[in-house]
Amino acid sequence: MKPLIEIKKLTKVYDSGEVQVQALKGINLSIMSGEFVAIMGASGSGKSTMMNILGCLDTPTSGDYLLDGVDIKKMNRDELAEFRNHKLGFVFQSFNLLSRTSVLDNVMLPLLYNKHIPETERMQRCHKAIDMLGLTSRAKHHSNQLSGGQQQRVAIARSLVGNPLVILADEPTGNLDTQTSIEVMKIFQDLNAQGITIVLVTHEPDIAEFTKRKVVFKDGHIISDEPVVSPL
Repeated sequence: MKPLIEIKKLTKVYDSGEVQVQALKGINLSIMSGEFVAIMGASGSGKSTMMNILGCLDTPTSGDYLLDGVDIKKMNRDELAEFRNHKLGFVFQSFNLLSRTSVLDNVMLPLLYNKHIPETERMQRCHKAIDMLGLTSRAKHHSNQLSGGQQQRVAIARSLVGNPLVILADEPTGNLDTQTSIEVMKIFQDLNAQGITIVLVTHEPDIAEFTKRKVVFKDGHIISDEPVVSPL
């Protein structure tokens, strides 16, 4: 079976005037369909750069990134945007919701850019995701009327409606208290149990314990890659 995500000898160099910063230094990484992976590391370790490349928000300087067998570097900007919208779901630390917009409309957003999905199917997908995240009674509320945990549930529902191959979650518990963080991570565990591939960036070891595999970055290298022995 081929990996869903395959990265070979990947480098990323940022050129800021006279100084070149090598953020990633020849990374090799494979992620199979159905995995739940935590990417960890201190600030400046390369984990955020790795996440941006995985999300097709940035391109490598050299090396290969194949997602579902497709070579990312062979796409132009428009092709990347469409590929990203069809294949990836995103969850961010700051939720990235439209504040004076209903839960339903926030969840609908990724589908507005997909002209191949009829309006009736869009509504069905949105209501299914909202129901799955326990937000049915809040569907008409504006996102700024919700708690932080509820807002992150909306963000997770939004990440699901496009039926993505992978959900990329960037510090998804960073703005949440401990109990709410546990609830959100259990949602991710449930989604992963349904077969959804999840890659999550976190600097918190206790959050990484909810995943199945930890990949640790330091100074642009992967220094460890091991299974989580006893996930919570």
